Amino acid sequence: MGLFAKLGRSSDLVQGMASRLGIDYGGMVAADPQAQGRKYMRAVLRCSTCRNQDGCSDLQQKVTELAEAPSYCRNAQLLAHLRDN
Repeated sequence: MGLFAKLGRSSDLVQGMASRLGIDYGGMVAADPQAQGRKYMRAVLRCSTCRNQDGCSDLQQKVTELAEAPSYCRNAQLLAHLRDN
């Protein structure tokens, strides 16, 4: 998989996980593109290094809501912080 395809998939997974946790990441980035855009890109880059993207994709295909990110998620701590604030 090429770099841009990998980053695109990772972006979709980050957005999907955030959505399932009730986080409007797109709205956050739109409200503060400078700060939130950087955080989002770091989240996408962290996701791109995950070895369980297929499992994450499968999970997201099966559920529409989650109470918390799975333990393997490299963005679990960030997403919990965003959800709780």
